[in-house]
Amino acid sequence: MNLNSTVYKRMPSRDLADDLDRGDDASGPLLSAVDQNSGNPSWKLSLPHVCVATMSSFLFGYHLGVVNEPLEIISIDLGFAGNTLAEGFVVSMCLGGALIGCLFSGWISDGIGRRRAFQLSALPMILGAFLSASSTSLEGMLVGRFLVGTGMGLGPTVASLYVTEVSPPSVRGTYGSFIQIATCLGLIAALFIGIPVKEVVGWWRVCFWVSAVPAALLALCMEFCAESPHWLYKRGRIGEAEVEFERLLGGSHVKSAMAELSRSDRGDESESIKYSELFYGRHFRVVFIGTMLFALQQLSGINAVFYFSSAVFRSAGVPSEIANVCVGFANLSGSIIAMLLMDKLGRKILLLGSFLGMAASMGLQVVAATLHHQDSWHLYLSVGGMLLFVLAFALGAGPVPGLLLPEIFPNKIRAKAMALCMSVHWVVNFFVGLLFLRLLEQLGAKMLYSMFASFCLMAAIFVGKNVMETKGRSLQEIEISLLSAV
Repeated sequence: MNLNSTVYKRMPSRDLADDLDRGDDASGPLLSAVDQNSGNPSWKLSLPHVCVATMSSFLFGYHLGVVNEPLEIISIDLGFAGNTLAEGFVVSMCLGGALIGCLFSGWISDGIGRRRAFQLSALPMILGAFLSASSTSLEGMLVGRFLVGTGMGLGPTVASLYVTEVSPPSVRGTYGSFIQIATCLGLIAALFIGIPVKEVVGWWRVCFWVSAVPAALLALCMEFCAESPHWLYKRGRIGEAEVEFERLLGGSHVKSAMAELSRSDRGDESESIKYSELFYGRHFRVVFIGTMLFALQQLSGINAVFYFSSAVFRSAGVPSEIANVCVGFANLSGSIIAMLLMDKLGRKILLLGSFLGMAASMGLQVVAATLHHQDSWHLYLSVGGMLLFVLAFALGAGPVPGLLLPEIFPNKIRAKAMALCMSVHWVVNFFVGLLFLRLLEQLGAKMLYSMFASFCLMAAIFVGKNVMETKGRSLQEIEISLLSAV
């Protein structure tokens, strides 16, 4: 059998595995992530494909932050000034759309492929941006935000899948960090583009128009990117999978990559998996780990800190614009450090250190809340604790779950399992944002920050007991080791 053939072939995975066993006596050692004779695959081949994919995460960050500065002007222009409920809907409507997009992301990415799923996610973001930019009423703005949200829910979920599946094992952690960095850059871009909103009449419409450009670029550039070989193989399109592996890893690594896929997929001939199957049997453990990681990530209070950071900085006499820059810089700095360390220290160590650092930072917030009647320095302690919290989050709890989960999910369930876990993320995110101010009012800052610190410690314990290290291992090695432990 010629694994380097570029002719389209459709063959069940069991047949391919048997053919490999007959034709290659040295296939056993091919469970290694790289070809023994040619070293690690070049990172340069897959880099352009990864960069295009992370444009969806840039858009995610941009649309999360695009209404922060212009919201007051938007409310005046569209006639709902002073209506805090309407303002809240403008901010959070995209969360509802994101949940819908995320719920369907598994079916979409498995049905039409990763590339087409990216292109599909760009369409509602373009249309939603146009509706928001041209809206003359609250209703038009809400419809636009909802459409944008559906793209936000679909794009980043597919990005986690795609980056994991097209990256060489030696740099998969580094490339996975690009997703978090792109999100940070999107938030910062939204901040800077929104600066003239109070001086230039109608500038808030420009903020929405601008977002259509990267969305259109995503749809266009993805046409020239490689399809995920894992998805092609899963669909039985063996010849096309070989061609894409050659584009991503180089010709000398095609044979080993295909051999590994055949080993992990052997004996598994079902065309698809139902969501209900994720809750029992051999896949339950990895799905449970994934949902818990995303739930604990949100229960740590990170988004509540983002929502409340401006008020904390204002209480210390720092303008909101500077506060947003400081938080954005802490987030970006942590993400860059995580990128540099992801493939050196590993995912598990970064997660443990991140959650423990977040717990310690929340401890500083508790101390500051306890001493708030005594000296003014408690304000600076609170500000410092908040920046350290964001930095610690960006070092691990932010980027690692989106990278780790596609690594530990078998190819058969990867898309639907990621959709389920990201849906949990959005649901918990929504309720934390909804209840934060009410809990702050009812319980007080000291008790609420103590709860967040407790969740961070619980997350560290959970990681220590349940998360395996995946650094430098191929997706097939990870899958085999996890399933053999069941």
